[in-house]
Amino acid sequence: EDTFRLELDKYIQNLKINLDLEQKSLDTCVSPYLRSWFEDAICPIQRVVQLFQDKLAPLLHAALSYTPVEVKNASERTEKDISRFLAAASLQGLVQEGTMTSLCIAMTEEQHKSMVIDCSGPQPQLHNAGSNRFCEDWMQAFLNGTEGGNPFLFRQILENFKLKAIQDINNLKRFIRQAEMNHYALFKCYLFLKNCGSGDILLKIVKVEHAEMPEARNVVTVLEEFLRE
Repeated sequence: EDTFRLELDKYIQNLKINLDLEQKSLDTCVSPYLRSWFEDAICPIQRVVQLFQDKLAPLLHAALSYTPVEVKNASERTEKDISRFLAAASLQGLVQEGTMTSLCIAMTEEQHKSMVIDCSGPQPQLHNAGSNRFCEDWMQAFLNGTEGGNPFLFRQILENFKLKAIQDINNLKRFIRQAEMNHYALFKCYLFLKNCGSGDILLKIVKVEHAEMPEARNVVTVLEEFLRE
């Protein structure tokens, strides 16, 4: 299944480690490991959606913006599920590696604090959480998907969420290139950021990518001021 390629690659790597460790341990280690592949590799996204429900938007926001996340009082499985969800929802591999690194550094420096997820109650409590309209809308798509209960559907929704974010980033970059020459295009940039629902994150991403380009950087600075006002 192409959709879960990364999860399955990781799963097989761990399987190889188990096999290398002890050829004789097939019955005790490897067979149970193989039996649990579906639960471990395919179901985490669905479990996270069911656990967070209407608090899913801040988790999507943290994944997109590379905000550090700290999980407290969770079972080992829930903690793994959340970290798998964040990895699956992030734009890693879809935007330049250097951008990701710079974004992680920028977010860590800027916030001085992680988003904290406290799992001691029946539903997680979130502290220092951010969100935006884009993530709220996509959260609704996930919640609508819970009725069917198909784990593959959740992954498809997640892929569509990332695809839309990438399209928005590319559109914004195109508008910024036009705005370097033309004030009307600058206004178009501003309208796009206001209407796309994820202007806060998109602007951070392009700011990091355009750090070395003075014209684009000036456009980004003006847009930041517009959005603040």
